[in-house]
Amino acid sequence: MKKYTDQGKVDTRSGFGAGLVEAGRKDERVLALTADLKGSLKMDAFAAEFPERFIQCGIAEANMVGVAAGLAITGKIPFIGSFAEFVTGRVYDQLRQEVAYGHTNVKIASSHAGITLGEDGATHQTMEDIALMRALPGLAVVVPCDYNQTKNATVAAAEWDGPVYLRFGRPAVPNFTPADEPFVIGKVYNLNEGKDVTIITCGHLVWEGLQAAEALEAEGISAEVLNVATVKPLDAEAILASLRKTGCAVVAEEHNWAGGLGEAVAGVAAASLPTPIEFVNGEDKFGQSGTPAELMKAWGFDAAGLASAAKKAIARK
Repeated sequence: MKKYTDQGKVDTRSGFGAGLVEAGRKDERVLALTADLKGSLKMDAFAAEFPERFIQCGIAEANMVGVAAGLAITGKIPFIGSFAEFVTGRVYDQLRQEVAYGHTNVKIASSHAGITLGEDGATHQTMEDIALMRALPGLAVVVPCDYNQTKNATVAAAEWDGPVYLRFGRPAVPNFTPADEPFVIGKVYNLNEGKDVTIITCGHLVWEGLQAAEALEAEGISAEVLNVATVKPLDAEAILASLRKTGCAVVAEEHNWAGGLGEAVAGVAAASLPTPIEFVNGEDKFGQSGTPAELMKAWGFDAAGLASAAKKAIARK
């Protein structure tokens, strides 16, 4: 199988910060707004380089969305940044009415998502945000896997015509994708060719999927690994092509079962190619406090959990 090298662990939110600066250099219409979380969203460099294009909205997320929508109507490209819980659930009405319904060109930057937020616990570990954002018509949902891909996805989001939801996190995770690989919204990245089972995943779990594939290879099992960095619009044909080849799949995501990547893939399979699929997700529950590594293991999100699910899927063929 193709081998990937961990270039060094770094948080994906820093990839967003670097991508935001690059997007700002490429297009003077790019603006950044935050709700008192400039440091947490790694917007410091953008604010320092483009102070006239940075707006500190204070702890007023709903107002931030309205300001961004208004700026988008004037032709600007605003990025709004906050914790995933605050920039989705707290302002869902504003996102629906002022961003999605109006199809305003607002980019929603969401950090500290999922259980890998760790010790902050269930109140901040958003596991429902992908479902909320997928439900909004015309809104792209992007969940990149590492620093490099998050940086490139941020640049791509600035160039995308329409609202985009970008999901990333706080913990340092392996950085392994090519730094110079352009990000294409809507593309599925096939990271490893296989014939026995397809591991379909996104975000922090992509690296775990690759490690699971390596462990399975040692047992004589050939696993295909798909990085579905764009959950919406979903590249159904790429997923179906892999399912036709392997005949079964695992869908793993740092999100609850309802409305996430798993249901998106299941919908594609049910409509065109019914296939045995095992789901690795947060089930129907809230998160809990612990280190990211402890929680990944406890919830079955690590390589061992994914490899186990892959064997179950193969057994169902």
